Amino acid sequence: MMRRHTVTSADGTRLCVSDHTPPEGQPDAPALLLIHGWSQSCLSWDRQLPLARTHRLILPDLRGHGQSDKPADPAAYDTPRPWADDIDAILTQLGATRPLLVGWSMGGLVALDYLSRHGGDRVAGLALVGCGITTGRHVPEAARQERAADSAITAQGMYGDDLGDNLDATLAFLRACFHQQPDAGDLARMMGFNMLVPPAIRAAARLRHADHRQTAAEFTKPVLLLNGAHDRAARPAMIDEAQAGFADVTRITFDGCGHAPFWEEPARFNRDLARFAASLPSTPPGPTSPPARRSPIAP
Repeated sequence: MMRRHTVTSADGTRLCVSDHTPPEGQPDAPALLLIHGWSQSCLSWDRQLPLARTHRLILPDLRGHGQSDKPADPAAYDTPRPWADDIDAILTQLGATRPLLVGWSMGGLVALDYLSRHGGDRVAGLALVGCGITTGRHVPEAARQERAADSAITAQGMYGDDLGDNLDATLAFLRACFHQQPDAGDLARMMGFNMLVPPAIRAAARLRHADHRQTAAEFTKPVLLLNGAHDRAARPAMIDEAQAGFADVTRITFDGCGHAPFWEEPARFNRDLARFAASLPSTPPGPTSPPARRSPIAP
């Protein structure tokens, strides 16, 4: 069953959130909060909808994206606070109990924004998809140089008001996100929801400088890193930095994928994500309780 909610964040921004729940009889189904990437929408996760047979899927459109409000002020996007408060509002107003936070690309940074401001007590764990723990000037130098040399990834035209340049840059960026290219119909759909994000909001949201190395070091719950071997956006040095930054981390690399393994190999991605979610403790350990033993994740 799917319900659509309007969640109001701390600054008054209204967020459109899709809430998919399993069939009746599974009131305690584990929750997955799936946070899409830059210039995308909750529709990015369409190939994860089969997980709603056994999990609660909470799929927001981030501020400035999709059907959510689009404040014009850059201050609504260029610091961690608004993003963090959005996730806090979603968890609170939807009554989500110990969800697994799943963030793709910029969505992973939004999840880290939340953890940096509100802590990890209310979540069961974290999964980052094609995402490091730093952005902007804090990204490892090797990765910064590789990204700067790839014009499709820098996507300068996506920040401008010339519609032709914007469309060309958006199409190039989308194609650069995939090693296994989407078909024409899927690509057209992606172009549609990408173009819902105004250029100035794209710039304010993407061109910020966040350093979540301390957040990672302080987060003791299980973390899953999922990345594609052909990812042009999240370069290897970024994933290596994330792997070294967390205390309890599992890394899975999809050899035949680019920046979007959840779309390119959805059956395997969904299986790996569900196994990781099942391995997480169902209740918080007490102050003297040892951590629950987790089942292994198959490579």
